[in-house]
Amino acid sequence: MDKSRLKQLFPLIAFILFLTVAPSAIAWDGNAGSSLFGGMFFLFLIGLCIAVYVYMAMALMIIATKTSTENGWLAWIPIANFFLLLSIAKKPAWWFLLLFIPFINLIILIVVWMEVCEACGKEKWLGLLMLIPLANLILPGYLAWSD
Repeated sequence: MDKSRLKQLFPLIAFILFLTVAPSAIAWDGNAGSSLFGGMFFLFLIGLCIAVYVYMAMALMIIATKTSTENGWLAWIPIANFFLLLSIAKKPAWWFLLLFIPFINLIILIVVWMEVCEACGKEKWLGLLMLIPLANLILPGYLAWSD
C-alpha cells in the first residue's frame, strides 16, 4: 500500500481506534482485555444502529416511490421521515404532535402503518405487526420489496 493511500485512510483508522479505546478510558478497571472487548462491542452496536437506519430509510423511500408519494428522499432525514410516513398514509401533518402523548403515540403509529399497508395494496391488519419487536423490522421491507 502506498503512503498517499495510507495518509487518506489514517483519519478513518484513528476514528475506529478512538471508538474502541474510548469506552476503556471512561471505565478503566485495570483489565485491558475486557475494556477492549467493551470498545469492540460498542463499535458493533454503532454499526448495527447505522445498518438498521439505512435499511428503514431505504424501505420507506421505496414505499414512497411505490405509492407515488412526492419527496421520497425525506426518508433519510430523522424527523422528516415521519412526515413522509404521514404523507403516504394520507394523514394530516399535525398528527406529528400526537407522538408526544404517551399511549396515544402507539395508537397513532399503528393507525399510520395500517394506512401505509393499505396504500401498498396489502391487508390493513399488517400494521399491527409494528407492535411485535422483530416483525417491526420485517414489515417495512415486506411492504417495500414485495409485489
